[in-house]
Amino acid sequence: MVSKRLTICWVAVLAAMLVSAAGWVFSAAAQTRGAQTRAASAAAGGTIGSIRIEGIQRIEPETVRSYLLVQTGDPWDAERVDRSLKALFATGLFADVKLTREGNVLVIRVVENPIINRIAFEGNSKLSDKDLNAEIQLRPRVVYTRTRVQNDVRRILELYRRRGRFAATVEPKIIQLSENRVDLVFEINEGPSTGVRSINFVGNRVFSDSTLRGTIETKESRWYRFLSTADTYDPDRLTYDRELLRKFYLTEGYADFRVVSGVAELTPDRDGFVITFTIEEGERYRFGKVDVNIGLKDLPREAVLPLLTLQSGDWYDAQELEHSISVITDVLGNRGYAFVEVKPQVTRNREDRTVDVVFDVHEGPQVYVERIDISGNVRTLDKVVRREFRLVEGDAFNTNKMQRSKDRIKNLGFFKKVEVNNTPGSAPDRTVITTEIEEQSTGELSLGLGFSTSDGPLADVNVRERNFLGRGQDVRIGTVVSFRSQQVDLSFTEPYFLDKNIAAGIDIFEVKTSPTANFFTGVSPVYQQFSYGGALRTGYQITENLRQTWKYTGRSDDITNIESNASLFIQLQAGTHLTSSVGQVLLYDRRDNRLEPTGGYFASIGNDFAGVGFGVQYIRNKVSAGYYYSLFPEWVLGFTAEAGDVFGWGGQQVLLQDRFFVGGDNLRGFAPAGIGPRDIVSSDALGGNKYYVGSLALSVPLGLPKELGISGRVFTDFGTLFSNDQKNLVLTPAQLAANGGVQPLILDSAAIRASAGIGISWKSPVGPIRLDLAYPIKKETFDKTQLFHVSFGTRF
Repeated sequence: MVSKRLTICWVAVLAAMLVSAAGWVFSAAAQTRGAQTRAASAAAGGTIGSIRIEGIQRIEPETVRSYLLVQTGDPWDAERVDRSLKALFATGLFADVKLTREGNVLVIRVVENPIINRIAFEGNSKLSDKDLNAEIQLRPRVVYTRTRVQNDVRRILELYRRRGRFAATVEPKIIQLSENRVDLVFEINEGPSTGVRSINFVGNRVFSDSTLRGTIETKESRWYRFLSTADTYDPDRLTYDRELLRKFYLTEGYADFRVVSGVAELTPDRDGFVITFTIEEGERYRFGKVDVNIGLKDLPREAVLPLLTLQSGDWYDAQELEHSISVITDVLGNRGYAFVEVKPQVTRNREDRTVDVVFDVHEGPQVYVERIDISGNVRTLDKVVRREFRLVEGDAFNTNKMQRSKDRIKNLGFFKKVEVNNTPGSAPDRTVITTEIEEQSTGELSLGLGFSTSDGPLADVNVRERNFLGRGQDVRIGTVVSFRSQQVDLSFTEPYFLDKNIAAGIDIFEVKTSPTANFFTGVSPVYQQFSYGGALRTGYQITENLRQTWKYTGRSDDITNIESNASLFIQLQAGTHLTSSVGQVLLYDRRDNRLEPTGGYFASIGNDFAGVGFGVQYIRNKVSAGYYYSLFPEWVLGFTAEAGDVFGWGGQQVLLQDRFFVGGDNLRGFAPAGIGPRDIVSSDALGGNKYYVGSLALSVPLGLPKELGISGRVFTDFGTLFSNDQKNLVLTPAQLAANGGVQPLILDSAAIRASAGIGISWKSPVGPIRLDLAYPIKKETFDKTQLFHVSFGTRF
């Protein structure tokens, strides 16, 4: 049995040895055949004996050889030759490349791409050469290729499209020069601007299309927008409009609002775009539970709750939420909590449509400002930018203060672009604030035209530099000419006097005016007042909203050119009088907008003391206040009031030029200088020592598209002017005789006057226009009235 098994094993081993030997024989035979095949192939193709390069002008032969995958002595290989051809084309150095075989010589024939000598643009007026050069990639002394040119054509077209000119065309042309050089010329047809034919909204239930059009930046093309570019299509502006819509709805309480899409479609005639915003308004929410969660040591919850500017039950407002965060951060920072961090925890309750807000107040990372870097300021000095920062090196870093610093730098108006960011410093608890700015022109030449019912036609010319010598100083010279007055003035302002947060300035002026003249009613000037002088002023912020200004004025006033039939009281004021006065104004301002307030209030008090060293002697006091409240969107109720009193001291009386005059702009329904003490014979206005005026106005929408800039108002004005030092004047015998023996009398009454009226305002392309129709409902018999009041002005 054992012998049988051994026999089987020997047979198996022998069989394996035979199979292995057969495999080796077949493998050797295959290798031999492959070697014979390659030898035969080489014998058929031969080797590269040499390489000849033709057509090169500027490029060195070794440069061409460096891109080849075959060299002298290599066997001919069609695949490697083909790859060498593609490598030469890929360099962009050649317009054409051919590789041919002549015997054992590889011949490379090339046509070099030309070198660009100059790049020019023709036909462009809306975009400057500088703007176009910054966009393209080609430059002089760079190799010309068709691909690069076509890429630059696309870049130029894209730049024009961003400017709203989708009909623009660009055709590149070359001018052949010697030495294989070319001039590249982009012939541009800018075409008309592609406007916005219509703006539509889908999904809005609460707010009308007109209201939403007034919210966004893009406007529909209209004839009166010839001075604006807001009606040309801009993709970037469309993205910004989506954000404006979101902010608008979030401030109105629609916490679920979202913009589904914003699509711009070019009309078939390529004449304009139709923009469609698809939105989901969602439900309107109120603030529910409002609370704070304190994570700071020794800070009671009761100390933070009063700082919140939102209340439970108010309509949800995302801006008010951010404002509360800012207030808490600022107040606690001033109390010594340098690293305070406020994060709102928002919980939305869809069932009862409320939003619960818990402000989580805790200590943030302890990071300090290591350094503040400023770049991009070519003309403006570093200190002009640094003094606007609410942070300095070594301070505890605060994101809110950094953002406020950015806003303050922007508000200077010196820079086109302002970017303020923070980057890690040299240690984990250090940060570097980087400020990148781009300067813009700060010089201004403005020409103004206008008209008002009191002044008549007027014109003004102003030359101003707001960043004089890059120091942030303001220099201005201007002149105003109208029916009633002519004025020339020069002013200089240093906003940070002695590197302190104190503004100081000087004014020099010359004024010729006729206070009692009225263009609209045709009242000619009874007398003229010629004044010249100068003033020194300084002002400073006491708090964020409280500012005080001081001024010293030296002035000469000459009452002249008095009409022969003028009031004797005016004739007695003829001559030159000098004034040396010191005054101050203290202003507390919490308005949301100083030009067009929709909320907030202000109050001010001013005092002037004349007789400092020389001249007339009087004390003048003025107070004013205003309050504004938004009843509904575009419905703003405003109340303003003003009162003044002036009296002489040291035995002197108040002169004509130092009295108050009321009527016209400050009391509609009455002519300029239309109320107050008046000569009973000549009816000339004489001015008064005491006055008060007030106005209650309601701004109302007129149902027109908000983008037109037309608004209406109903108002009532009231006030009075009384008291005159000449009222008890007793003439000398000579004066009495010169007056025909008649003792002059003054009509004077402290009774209140009142008027009511309506008006409209239009923010026109040529400037604001105001039209008021006011009717006096309470007046004295000797008052002068004026039913219609108009004013407009433009500056270009």
